[in-house]
Amino acid sequence: RELKATVTREAEPMLADNGFFASNTSTLPIGGLAQASGRPEKFIGIHFFSPVDKMKLVEIIRGAQTDDETVARAFDYVQALGKIPIVVNDARGFYTSRTFGTYVMEGAAMLGEGIPAPVIENAAIQCGMPVGPLAVLDETALSLSVHVLEQTRADYAAEGRTYAATPGELLVERMVKEFKRPGRAGGGGFYDYPADKDSRKRLWPELQRLFEKPGHAWDLQDVKDRLLYRQAVETARCLHEGVLTTVHDANIGSIFGIGFPAWAGGAMQFIYGMGIDTFLQRADALAQHHGPGFAVPQAVRDTIRRHLPQY
Repeated sequence: RELKATVTREAEPMLADNGFFASNTSTLPIGGLAQASGRPEKFIGIHFFSPVDKMKLVEIIRGAQTDDETVARAFDYVQALGKIPIVVNDARGFYTSRTFGTYVMEGAAMLGEGIPAPVIENAAIQCGMPVGPLAVLDETALSLSVHVLEQTRADYAAEGRTYAATPGELLVERMVKEFKRPGRAGGGGFYDYPADKDSRKRLWPELQRLFEKPGHAWDLQDVKDRLLYRQAVETARCLHEGVLTTVHDANIGSIFGIGFPAWAGGAMQFIYGMGIDTFLQRADALAQHHGPGFAVPQAVRDTIRRHLPQY
C-alpha cells in the first residue's frame, strides 16, 4: 500500500489533463489507495487476471469518489484491449478475489478437518472447477495468502476491531510458518515440484500424516457442494452489499474470472437454475454442519429473489 501511494504521488503529475489513473490490484480497497491521489475522482481500479494473455476478464473497481466519466473510459479501454469488463464497487477483495478466496479457503478448511487432499482436489475437478483449491493456493503462493491475512488483521486493528481468521486461513498460515511450505515459487506448498520439468507435481506426502484422520467420514457430494455453494453464497452476499450491481456481472465474472463451472451458467445462475428454495435448503444444511460461511441471512435471501431474471 505504501509503495503504491509513493508511485501514485510521483506519477500523477505526469498524467495528461484529461487522463485517469488506474491501479491494478486484487485486494487493496481503491478508496484507500485513492487517498494518495490529488484527483480521486479520476482514480480507479483495473484488476487483470493471471495469466493476462489467457484470462479474458478484467474487473473495473469504482471507488467512492470515482466519477462516471472515469468508469466509462476505463470500460472502453478494457474493451479496446479485447477483454471482457465488469464493473464492481469498492470493497475488500472486490468481487472476484473475495469469492475465489472462499473457494480456496474452503478447500484448505476441509483438509484441516481430515478430508484427504486427493479427494478435495479431484472433487473440484469433477464439479467443473479448472483447478483444485490446494493447487491454486500453491500457484498464487501460500505466503501471499498469509501476507494478505496479516494486512487484514492490521487493517482491522487500526479500526479497533479484531479479525477472526477462517479455519482455512489458519491452516494456510500453519503451512507457511510451521511447516515452511510457502507455495510453488518457494519450492513447494501443498504439492512437491520435481526439478525435472517433465515430471508431474505430486501432493506433499506429509499432508496425509499431518492432517488426515483415520476413520473420519466424508461424503464426495458434500465436498463438491461445499466448494460450489460457498462461492454462490458469497456471490449473493456481494450482490446484496452492492459490490455487484447486476446478476449478469456476477455470472460473467464468476465464469471468466474465477473459473466457476460454465455448465452452471455462473454463480448466481447456479442458484436460479436449481431453484431458489432448493438452493437455500441445501445452504442451510451446509451452514448447520460446516459453519457460518454458508449462512444466508434473510436480507440476502430477499436480494436473491428480487434479482431473479425474468425471461
